[in-house]
Amino acid sequence: MNYRLIAFVFGELALIVGALMSVPLFMALGFHEDPAAISFAVTIAVCVALGLIGLALRPPKDKRDLRPSSGFAICGLFWILIAMIGALPFCISKAIPNYIDALFETVSGFTTTGASVIINVEDIPRSLLFWRALTQWIGGMGVLVFIIAILPRNDKMSTALAKAEIPGPQFGKLVSKLRFTSRILYAIYIVLTLMLVAILCICGMPVFDAFCHAFSTASTGGFSVVNGGIMAYNNIGIEVTITIFMLLFSVNFNLYYFIIIGHVLKALKSEELICMFLIYFGVVAAITVDLCASRTYANVGEALRYTAFDVASVMSTTGFGTGDFTTWPVLAQTLLLAVMCIGGCSGSTAGGLKVSRVLILSKSSVNSLRNTLSPRSVRALKLDGKPIDDATVSSVRHFLILYVFIMMISTILVSVGDAAGDSFNTNFSAVIACFNNIGPGIGVVGPYGNYAHFNLFAKLILSLDMLLGRLEILPILLIFSPKSWKKI
Repeated sequence: MNYRLIAFVFGELALIVGALMSVPLFMALGFHEDPAAISFAVTIAVCVALGLIGLALRPPKDKRDLRPSSGFAICGLFWILIAMIGALPFCISKAIPNYIDALFETVSGFTTTGASVIINVEDIPRSLLFWRALTQWIGGMGVLVFIIAILPRNDKMSTALAKAEIPGPQFGKLVSKLRFTSRILYAIYIVLTLMLVAILCICGMPVFDAFCHAFSTASTGGFSVVNGGIMAYNNIGIEVTITIFMLLFSVNFNLYYFIIIGHVLKALKSEELICMFLIYFGVVAAITVDLCASRTYANVGEALRYTAFDVASVMSTTGFGTGDFTTWPVLAQTLLLAVMCIGGCSGSTAGGLKVSRVLILSKSSVNSLRNTLSPRSVRALKLDGKPIDDATVSSVRHFLILYVFIMMISTILVSVGDAAGDSFNTNFSAVIACFNNIGPGIGVVGPYGNYAHFNLFAKLILSLDMLLGRLEILPILLIFSPKSWKKI
């Protein structure tokens, strides 16, 4: 095993995390939040120490290549380590005294889940709230993709790491060098985020709140800095803006690049994009009708207002809430659970199965049925007019099997020692919400609830689910495979 390579890359990662923490450190000093300032200073010192050790162990250039399976395992390991470091400011400052709780909160941030153990978020120092939001923003596009974008690295190694972190059934580069692809994606990400900050400020949201909510929206994370979430502002302009941007950040970022270079029709003809919006508008219409029929809200306009926001929120896996959908009719809640699992597009910051996988599975099933009825016919499976190879179809099927299996096992484990006596709906929806990186679920973990009441074992299981969901299973599983480490 090439320990020097692992230590070197992790050292770079630690230094970048330390540099990012300098922003909330200066905020803590400016706001006179002394415990928070000390906690950031201590954590930055730890990051610098780890970084210097890693740089001292830098391997020769000819020993920095990675096999894809090794890249997956290293990616999974680094995400766990960075969450462990990122949790230190919460724990040292005593804002979240229990380290497991602090780790849960930080994993939730980096994986853009938005599940929280904080009961009164307005009691948390503002610098820590900013760090909490910033973890989401960095995790949205990818921690390792961020490193690839700003640091020189050989393309073979970059590709091995990026494949593990960029979501979706297929991996591709926009340009020949992955480093430039990462920079293009981050440039689009930054511009859209700043646009959202500006519009939220124009709509009347305070600047600090606008930055934190923009980070949460861009990453489809869902952390808020006020107890009432977006509903606390009671501002239609803010709700409409965030609804639109939640959907925009659920779109494959490659499509934005195609639009920028003038291939607008190619982007708009994307089957995944069309399918995502058909699902969104179809579910919004169905739930609005259901809410009107059950008289949950006073009129159609009010029902549409809450439905449009909440469907965008759960489908994008952001997790913001304006309406308490735990009080909605069963049909409405069932449809929300369905779009939670589907999620957004591949190559976006959204979680879930991804619309592209749903399309591939649907087309594969239809093809199998047609081949059964007409055994002699041969039909190629295509997406956006391009053939999908059997290996991709097979990987999508295997992913679905693992997806269902992990949710079943996790639900059982979360229910073990459940002293709170939560219902099956609460435990199962908590697993769905964490595994799909959504945040709120049904029951106690609804949009106005949290995860504070779960025991420490359940929180560790749910934290693992968040990592499995964000990294799409394999990077975490391959950590435990000796073969992944042999040829690093």
